[in-house]
Amino acid sequence: MNLLETFYTAFEAVLAHRMRSILTMLGILIGIAAVILTVGLGQGAQAQVSNEISKLGSNLLIVSPGSTTTTTGIRGGRGSSSTLTTADAVALGSKTVAPDIARVAATSTSNQSLTAGATNWTTSVVGTTPSWEQVRARTLSAGRFITQDDLDQARSVVVLGSDTAAQLFNGRSAVGQTVSINGSTFTVVGVLDTIGSTGSTSTSSDDDLAIVPETTFASRVSGSTTRTSVSTIYIEAVSSSTLSAAYQEADALLLTRHAVTAATADFSIASQQSLLKTATSTDATLTILLGGVAGISLLVGGIGVMNIMLVSVTERVREIGLRKALGATPAVVRRQFLVEASSLGATGGLLGLGLGVAGAMVLPQFLNQPVTISAPAAVGAVVVALGIGITAGVYPAGRAARLAPIDALRND
Repeated sequence: MNLLETFYTAFEAVLAHRMRSILTMLGILIGIAAVILTVGLGQGAQAQVSNEISKLGSNLLIVSPGSTTTTTGIRGGRGSSSTLTTADAVALGSKTVAPDIARVAATSTSNQSLTAGATNWTTSVVGTTPSWEQVRARTLSAGRFITQDDLDQARSVVVLGSDTAAQLFNGRSAVGQTVSINGSTFTVVGVLDTIGSTGSTSTSSDDDLAIVPETTFASRVSGSTTRTSVSTIYIEAVSSSTLSAAYQEADALLLTRHAVTAATADFSIASQQSLLKTATSTDATLTILLGGVAGISLLVGGIGVMNIMLVSVTERVREIGLRKALGATPAVVRRQFLVEASSLGATGGLLGLGLGVAGAMVLPQFLNQPVTISAPAAVGAVVVALGIGITAGVYPAGRAARLAPIDALRND
């Protein structure tokens, strides 16, 4: 019996017991679909988190001030101190001292009520420099961003986030309109594009803010007496490969400027990679856990294939004896049962792949969660299903090949 005849005979045997074959493949089908969807959900979640982190800006470092301690010994939270200044930002922008830093944008923030006519809206007012637009990787949907001339002249201009503009002007064009901030009148010169939330809740939307020149913020918005202090310094590295070097340069420069050591540092620096690693670690762990559960279902499916093949060997003892009596070698008999088992595994794997892809297209409509189909995972799942079928068929095939022709023919 040649290889083609072996495949034909094996498929005939599978089709002869359709219901049993379908139930056998069902275990593998469900396991493969579960693996694909589990990996897809995990990778989709990680991609979503990575995209949200990327919205903060490309190759980003975030410098925050340290904490305060009152005279009674009560320590404030991180960022409660005023240890960062505009001079620090200027120093960090020096190519001589920090060649791996491309741009620097210092920001000061204050919650203020903005009024446009009879409409008011409370939002975060950010005082910063023109480089903020590039550092934070933001674009404009209308108008322009603040310029160096606006900064030098401390002009009363403001760039609104898309949500803020919608709340104040209710769909009307905001550019050229005026708003009142802390008793001063500002002209809207631009509106930022929408990027959505960069946090886990809708309250952290980066579309709800108002950007003003840093000098204007210090003189007309902030009530602080320390007008040179800033709340955050954003640093953009030259490239992702130099982010670590930019981190070291910024850290060394600020330690020197503040006359502190690493142990007593009055600031902290968070990198984009560290934020991403922290945010995706839970998703990765959950993916591994659920993938393990799906792997167990694959194992159960493999046991089902083995069980059915053992039953098949028992039912077809006389057939096996007749084949061997007519000259079939043990290798031919073994090959036939291995082909039967592998066909069950491969068919179950392909059907499971189809179910997984269909689920990946449907689930996002209900879960509001992307499902990413990984080509390596899909191919690997089908290969694993085939491997399970072959492995599960080895013992039954070997048992069939070892049957003596005379004993098999005498079997009732």
